[in-house]
Amino acid sequence: MLTVESTHIDPAAICEELLNGGGAVKIKGLFTPDQIAQARAIIMEHSNAESEKVTHFQGAAMEDGNANLQRRVWNLLAKGPVFSEMAAHPVIMQVLSRWLGTEFIMGSIAANRILPGGPGQEPHIDFPYWDFHGVETHPMGLNASFPMNAQITIVLDPFTEASGATAYLPGSQTDLRYPTSDDHAEFYANCARMTGEPGDTVLFFGAAWHCAMPNNSDHDRNAVLINYIPKWVKPLEDMPGALPATFMETASPEMRQLLGLNYRYPEVLDRADAINAEGIK
Repeated sequence: MLTVESTHIDPAAICEELLNGGGAVKIKGLFTPDQIAQARAIIMEHSNAESEKVTHFQGAAMEDGNANLQRRVWNLLAKGPVFSEMAAHPVIMQVLSRWLGTEFIMGSIAANRILPGGPGQEPHIDFPYWDFHGVETHPMGLNASFPMNAQITIVLDPFTEASGATAYLPGSQTDLRYPTSDDHAEFYANCARMTGEPGDTVLFFGAAWHCAMPNNSDHDRNAVLINYIPKWVKPLEDMPGALPATFMETASPEMRQLLGLNYRYPEVLDRADAINAEGIK
């Protein structure tokens, strides 16, 4: 996996690697130990106190009865300012402005905690491609030559092969296809791992085949997962609807962009101001 320092960022080179290279880039030390400790403490508090939440790509774990060893914490923006700092980090904003366009938005921000003994996921691709196993529900000709997704994994606990660091198949993002059970042997035989230390951040194109792996270590495997999409793609989470009014009133310009508040559509055009709303002039 291409690895770069947070102080030496080349957005063009990163985007080329995401689109035509391995599909993933690790940025070393993007977040401080204090930010990591704050985020982890909040996630652990909510994870220990809340009931099980909706999750994805865990069908086998549901059948085996051990899905409770993988826990999600949703609506992170409402749970602490550190998550806003993470979502709108200047380096992330700079790279993704090139990757998804300058008015890109956030589709989701959540935590994934895998406890010792916790299960892995099925190999998959991410929102908005994540149900591409139903090809007939998507437009004809859809391909990965232009991105409609960026995934951020912020490492909070050591990501090692033993702890279940995310596996991915380098180069698989160039062929937009949901991996079937017939592809699993190839995937596991040739996959690389998104290993990292707390504070590292992995940016990857969610069209690459990937999955969390089982946690066979003696410690939790926590991460903040952020999904970003172009401004015109429908988000996964209704974040504005889940956030308190005070958050919305004090949101920074970057956060307002990420929440989709700068993009006026959809709107009731029958009630819209009588202006020429779109066009060059």
